[in-house]
Amino acid sequence: MIRSCEVLILILALTFDSHVQTGEIYRGHEAVPHSRPYMVLLASHKEDGGKSICGGFILNEDFVMTAAHCQAKNQTVLLGFHNTRNRKIKIHVEKAFPHKDFNATYYGNDLMLLKLSSKIKFSKDVGSIALPGQDDGSLPKSCSVSGWGQPDRTSTKKFSEMLMEANVTLIGMKNCPQRKSYCSEGETGPGEFDAGGPLVCEDRKAYGVVTFSMNKKSGRHIYSYAKITDYKRWIDRIIKNHGKL
Repeated sequence: MIRSCEVLILILALTFDSHVQTGEIYRGHEAVPHSRPYMVLLASHKEDGGKSICGGFILNEDFVMTAAHCQAKNQTVLLGFHNTRNRKIKIHVEKAFPHKDFNATYYGNDLMLLKLSSKIKFSKDVGSIALPGQDDGSLPKSCSVSGWGQPDRTSTKKFSEMLMEANVTLIGMKNCPQRKSYCSEGETGPGEFDAGGPLVCEDRKAYGVVTFSMNKKSGRHIYSYAKITDYKRWIDRIIKNHGKL
């Protein structure tokens, strides 16, 4: 992404009838600086000794949400920046709570809460994002994704130095490869390195967690997001039981 970045990157990929990737905003544009103060980067040391990076978002002063496949040891949350070359606030992760039914092969139930070692201090550049209430069965509208991934599939750069964003349109859930998921389709959407970031919709709430993108043999690009309303009880229980140091 950048020479001055403190973290090394491991590209996460796997294949099963299609090419699956985790994380990058494709065909997006630069976000207005600090217009998404809830966005974070998660730098991790993996169990095999490698390094990885994911997106994430702030729920409150104690918790960040990301994807379960981003689980690793010695994780650090970087927040409060737009340009990756600028100074970042760093907070270590005290404990990770991946969903107990996470399937690492098919990325099912792919979401995770991270309890931080110290409280986040909110400011004009650092803030939380709300979650939706009860699901009424309709698809959210006016949705977008964001992250520091490369802006184009043909780019030689693995990352953008600036926070990127892109609008996405959700498709019917019957066309999603995962249960309890939203999906979008097309050239525009997340890919590598933005997994764990939020799907933000009409009322500026986080409706989903970026899990993976799939380039099917037909050439169609499908993007999957864990549907937060289906996990609301689990989220509330974790925060209630572990939200205090």
